[in-house]
Amino acid sequence: MAKAKSVTIYGIKNCDTMKKARAWLEGHDVAYEFHDYKAAGIDRGRLEGWARELGWEPLLNRAGTTFRALPDKDKEGLNERKAVALMLAQPSMIKRPVLDVGGTLLVGFKPELYAKAFGLRD
Repeated sequence: MAKAKSVTIYGIKNCDTMKKARAWLEGHDVAYEFHDYKAAGIDRGRLEGWARELGWEPLLNRAGTTFRALPDKDKEGLNERKAVALMLAQPSMIKRPVLDVGGTLLVGFKPELYAKAFGLRD
């Protein structure tokens, strides 16, 4: 049997999308660790690493109320440095969930991508 991949899901406990993703993992008997941004924050090195790997755009939740409530000056001229600073200051601006499956990152919850990541049929 293959060595199990370490799985960590990053997000906020009360987010509906997070609840769906965690329910999917539990329903497929996938053991995971949950990292709650509200309780534990997110460290700059990890967030910058994600931005390097994925680009900052998929990580920034522009549709969320936190981003939409920003003053226009904070939303203008966004680049990686500025976006990472915003997400560090207010982690609820990070799109949820971010799933780390043995170093492979998935952003958002799509059951078909989760199934593929774990070699399952959904």
